[in-house]
Amino acid sequence: MSALALMASQADARNFLDIPYPTAPADGTTDTYFGLTVADPYRPLEDETAAATQLWVEQERALTTAYLMQIPYRQTIKERLTELNNYHKHGLPALENDGKYYVFENDGLRNQSVLYRMDKPGGEMEEFLDPNSLSEDGTVALTGVYMSPSGKYTAYTISRSGSDWTEIYVMETATRRLLDDHIVWAKFTGASWLGDEGFYYSAYPAPEQQDKAFSTVNDGHRVYFHKIGQPQASDAIAYDSPDPLYFVQAEVSEDGSALFVYESGQGPESSLKVKDLRHPGADWQVIEPSMEFEAYPIDVIDGTIYMRTTIDAPLGRVVAIPLNKAADRKGWKTVVKEQGDILTSVNLAADKMLLTYDKDAANRVYVHNMKGKRLREISLPTYGVVGISSSKKTPEVYYSFASFTYPSTQYRYNVNTNATELYQTSDIKGFNQDDYVTEQVFYPSADGTKIPMFITYKKGLQRDGKNPVYLYGYGGFNITLNPGFSANRILWLENGGIYAQANLRGGNEYGEPWHLQGTKLNKLNVFADFIAAAEYMINEGWTTKDLMTIEGGSNGGLLVGACVNLRPDLFKVAIPRVGVMDMMRYHLFTIGWNWATDYGTSADSEEMARYLAAYSPAHNISNDGTPYPAILVTTADHDDRVVPAHSYKYAAALQAANTGSAPKIIRIDSKAGHGAGKPVAKVIDEYADIYSFIFYNLGYKCVK
Repeated sequence: MSALALMASQADARNFLDIPYPTAPADGTTDTYFGLTVADPYRPLEDETAAATQLWVEQERALTTAYLMQIPYRQTIKERLTELNNYHKHGLPALENDGKYYVFENDGLRNQSVLYRMDKPGGEMEEFLDPNSLSEDGTVALTGVYMSPSGKYTAYTISRSGSDWTEIYVMETATRRLLDDHIVWAKFTGASWLGDEGFYYSAYPAPEQQDKAFSTVNDGHRVYFHKIGQPQASDAIAYDSPDPLYFVQAEVSEDGSALFVYESGQGPESSLKVKDLRHPGADWQVIEPSMEFEAYPIDVIDGTIYMRTTIDAPLGRVVAIPLNKAADRKGWKTVVKEQGDILTSVNLAADKMLLTYDKDAANRVYVHNMKGKRLREISLPTYGVVGISSSKKTPEVYYSFASFTYPSTQYRYNVNTNATELYQTSDIKGFNQDDYVTEQVFYPSADGTKIPMFITYKKGLQRDGKNPVYLYGYGGFNITLNPGFSANRILWLENGGIYAQANLRGGNEYGEPWHLQGTKLNKLNVFADFIAAAEYMINEGWTTKDLMTIEGGSNGGLLVGACVNLRPDLFKVAIPRVGVMDMMRYHLFTIGWNWATDYGTSADSEEMARYLAAYSPAHNISNDGTPYPAILVTTADHDDRVVPAHSYKYAAALQAANTGSAPKIIRIDSKAGHGAGKPVAKVIDEYADIYSFIFYNLGYKCVK
């Protein structure tokens, strides 16, 4: 498939009014918030184990499958997506504690990347851990690998069917022999080793009703210490937070001298405590008591904590803190002062630091010495995102670079000599990155705020208003949308589509002030920014509203749902994926309470309840004949982050409302979660459905 052509006539367009939507289980539930009555007729869909819910889910799956399978070019799209994804994906070599290098590789279409080890980069690779062997369908994902300081043991974490629930296994590194140690009901955790004795991890108590483990509220997160060879039941609580709704994680410094504990959940960042392990019985020292600032230790060297923080530096700085007096800020020393851009990460290599910054949402990387002096900038090809693998044991660094039309490419770099060489690249069949261009624009939102946006398209494309646009956004939780690569996106671009990625308020593109302008009673700014992005693309002659598709996931799903309700006339197709669609009750499921720092809750105040009720996607769908765009809602049965009830209730309300003839269907994946760790085969299927739905409802057909 090489091009899209506008259909000569609409003779074969379907009458979508005839779609036989299933009848959703409903009751007459209403809730009252500070005197405000809010109807919630599809409350029964919150019970995912109820027979009525399961019947509705199966009926919706059957309807959606029938709809998508009748699109004549879906198979052509799937074949091209399979071809685009069938390329060698290289990870970055990482020097581990056993003296060997480890790297993730995928030679094409394996559902999960395989972890290999080698004596040196480029040397003969030995398979170390293949997550594809953990399940027949690739739905068990390897989510983390953690080696003990001596290299004797390796702990690894897995997720099943996309769930956030985590299991931990332990193997003998040299022989790869699996030990009996097995941790369950862990969540939001790694394994941080204390010598070879054991490791710290974070977990919840086992759910009382395990059949509802993917929807019930999570509380009681604790740090445990697991001693090798002992059953999980004997693991001691190493840290118990004073608030059951906090997340807690523990981390031992590389030299074993410090134990850090992070607490989060009631603010945009984490509080931080440290215990000096050089002195048995030492008390906790509070480095940062609030959850308002970034405070991330980089390393502990000779009794000094090096830390990246936004304390007294909104854009970020590096400080040096005496371990034995970490709570005394008079002893803190600024190593790298705040710059004009956002400091996002710090990596150590030999006696140097590599500092990564975001400048207008794109990465820049600089080399500093340990005293903080900037030595040089690492040259990057264009707007993009960088990954770094480095170690204090060697000046040799491996870094990756990727951008919208730039597949992840690895480089070898020496921090002492400043020598850079290409290490590995990828070749995708039928794709030439030189055929495409990315530009960055700054457009005005409704209140005049300038919003950055990346626009990517095929060279030679004309601003004639005839180009389909795929507009993507997020706008929340301090998350910056950097330029990244997706093989699936190539299909859109090579067929004449424009990909536009808007850096909305609510993210971290310009620090905490930018974030706060898109939270709580400022949340409507985010929707205004996204709507203004669509209007910009139309006003600048790139496209028209009849060729405009919007997409977003999770908080971005909320974005799409809210914007469709606010401006249904502006979009032709909308894809809200795994979205937060019920703003009145989101905090009552799994970890939804953690999002209150961005959203506020309906229990906070009358003002907050009314604000949420006014934009909650599931509660503001028109029912007066106002034409809505074609909508494909997506969710998954094992999503225990944004529970599928959000999408169920939203889809049921859409299908019951009088919003015109365009289809409103829901794609409910099985054995999948919020998105992380999804096997390649499932990703290809999902994008085949999404692109087929978009092309079909834009009135386009695929031409070979």
